[in-house]
Amino acid sequence: MDDHLLRDLTPQILGVLVRRGADFAAAEDAVQDALIEAVRRWDGEAPDDPKGWLVTVAWRKFLDARRSASARAVREIAVRREPAPGATEQADDTLLLLSRCCHPALSPASAVALTLRAVGGLTTAQIARAFLVPESTMAQRISRAKRTLAGERFERPGDVRAVLRVLYLMFDQGFAGVNPGSNRSVGDADLAAEAIRLARQLVASVPRDPEATGLLALMLLHHARRAARLDASGGLVPLARQDRSRWDTAMIAEGVELLQGALALDRLGEYQAQAAIAALHDDAASAEETDWPQILEWFDELTRLVPDSPVVALNRAVAVGHVDGPLAGLRLVEQLDPGLPRRDAVAAYLYERAGDHTEAARLYAVAAETAPSLAERAHLVKQAARLHQARRAQS
Repeated sequence: MDDHLLRDLTPQILGVLVRRGADFAAAEDAVQDALIEAVRRWDGEAPDDPKGWLVTVAWRKFLDARRSASARAVREIAVRREPAPGATEQADDTLLLLSRCCHPALSPASAVALTLRAVGGLTTAQIARAFLVPESTMAQRISRAKRTLAGERFERPGDVRAVLRVLYLMFDQGFAGVNPGSNRSVGDADLAAEAIRLARQLVASVPRDPEATGLLALMLLHHARRAARLDASGGLVPLARQDRSRWDTAMIAEGVELLQGALALDRLGEYQAQAAIAALHDDAASAEETDWPQILEWFDELTRLVPDSPVVALNRAVAVGHVDGPLAGLRLVEQLDPGLPRRDAVAAYLYERAGDHTEAARLYAVAAETAPSLAERAHLVKQAARLHQARRAQS
């Protein structure tokens, strides 16, 4: 049995059943039954059309299950839902299933969990480990998400923007959140790698959507630096101090090519603008060669696209600090909500660039208290200790 083949086919089969009108939970049960049947019948070798075989068996399993509950309901479903003969669908069903899992009625956390379970093919235990919660907690979260979607009809894919938001959140959690820098395989629930895999499927479904392509480019341009984000002891390495020879140049080239194709469609969106900023960082041979004026121009575009984003405003302040000086960046930071995540860390960075090491050390220590991950907290504590030690050495 080809495990990778079955893993790729599973969400496609599930998408076909959902599109035909099957209830989400019942469709998932039918697909699992079909996979068991495949293990029993294929005897180590898949048929010529494994997807068609699985669709046929899963649909029959679904109908059989419904028949046992209500023969009349099954007859009506068979008449109304049986599709016309023809080739089995590919991209549309993946997008349909992603749209369903990313329904706006679900919380972001539930949408990510359901997407990983239904489309990513990960087990509940793997998802629970990725989110550092008990398996029972994650099982309840996924069950609640399914109940929320019960009775919803999805005859056509929904808003692609909702899917992009969930995939972006998934990547962000995997890359810089729960376990930054992890090199675990997808089987161990590497959320960042899984988000990239699903983004590739989405781009295949909507190849002319510049924001979908821009998001994939953004993910690749960040993910290309992942091997350099941790030092030998597992500590975070800031972008400016990373060993750029460890960056994945092939991934960077792919990301740049995707970004160029998206920008050529002349429908600029926030993910394309973020990808352009990431590309400029990746293009610099050293931190000193970073094109900060052009990065600031892209941040200005991003601010126009998402004018109410405090995160964008905070990151733009860093760019302003490099172009117009750290005091100019600090004036922008002071206008932001004091409770904004990472605000104190950015202020500390700018104070250090301005030469005020005492205030920078204090703010690094304050930022460490609310750091979103252990690795980031340890990094901020080290920054504060470094400045304290330098000040004592000078005195």
